[in-house]
Amino acid sequence: MNLHHEFSLAAQTAFAGLDNAARQADLNRSIADLPGGFAKKVVSGRTYWYYQIKSPDGHLRQSYVGPDDATTQTLIQRHADPTEKLARQQLLRMTRAAMELGCADIPPKHARVIERLADSGLFSAGGILVGTHAFLAYQNIFGVRWTAGAATLDLDFAHAGRNISLALPENLKIDTAAAIDSLQMGFVPNQTHTSFRKSDEPDFDLDFLTSRGRTGDAPVAVPRLNLTMQPLRFMELSLQDPMRATLLARSGPIVVNLPRPERYALHKLLVYGERPQAQRTKARKDVAQAAALVDYLLTHDTQEILSMWSDVNQRGPGWRKRLKEGFDAMNTLYPECKFAKRIAQATA
Repeated sequence: MNLHHEFSLAAQTAFAGLDNAARQADLNRSIADLPGGFAKKVVSGRTYWYYQIKSPDGHLRQSYVGPDDATTQTLIQRHADPTEKLARQQLLRMTRAAMELGCADIPPKHARVIERLADSGLFSAGGILVGTHAFLAYQNIFGVRWTAGAATLDLDFAHAGRNISLALPENLKIDTAAAIDSLQMGFVPNQTHTSFRKSDEPDFDLDFLTSRGRTGDAPVAVPRLNLTMQPLRFMELSLQDPMRATLLARSGPIVVNLPRPERYALHKLLVYGERPQAQRTKARKDVAQAAALVDYLLTHDTQEILSMWSDVNQRGPGWRKRLKEGFDAMNTLYPECKFAKRIAQATA
């Protein structure tokens, strides 16, 4: 069984160019790239500039830009510069071209949610896109299309919560709940506020996850994000050392954080045994995604997957037991891939 098909060279080249341009634009993004306008105030005879935008909760908010000097004037001029608009239009054209050549895109309604959360600052504050959308994103990064494990309706996000320090400006608050509400798509939080659901689309959920700590399964609140997350066992594997990546949507590119593919793959094997009997369909999807990634990585990036394999096995008996369960299931479902033999040969 072939677990992936390669994109054409043209598609791979198109995505590589777009990814580089989109990530550079995201890196250079400033207040001048946000929707809104400048306003000036005179204080004690001196002029100061502020940038005001309407936040997702409907309130008008102002951020201090600086005094009325050459640097601030340059920023103001950039905001009005037509070349900036042309640059954004060029990114959109590059995105559409990559999609036409066969690169994988995401559904418009999913893109709308991810883009709104990106604009709200969730990814800049350490948020990570996980779940099947991360698996789909690896297609463009690797230049392949998966043949299994790609069906999804949910959107899963994760964050290390209290385990990392958020390097955010003091006057900035990431209001994730307000950003979701501002979409006006009918998302309603569950009782613990760790998931948002649509009554008219029961399978289109927004789930917020974090790693499990001393508090066990108790939801973890992060006030600076106005967000509550559900802890999951083994989640820390996907949260460590994330990577930047570009998603493709008809509205343009969206730069997000993703788990490293080798971490994602082994995390899927670990959670296989955690799924209750009622979630056997999801468990099979976990194995399908892990199989596709492990198959690709053993061929193209052997050292990374073997290094992570060794790392997980050294984390304790619980980790080793769950990894073996998932690995055995993967070998049973995909015997033709000869995973055990290939890993043994690579580590010999």
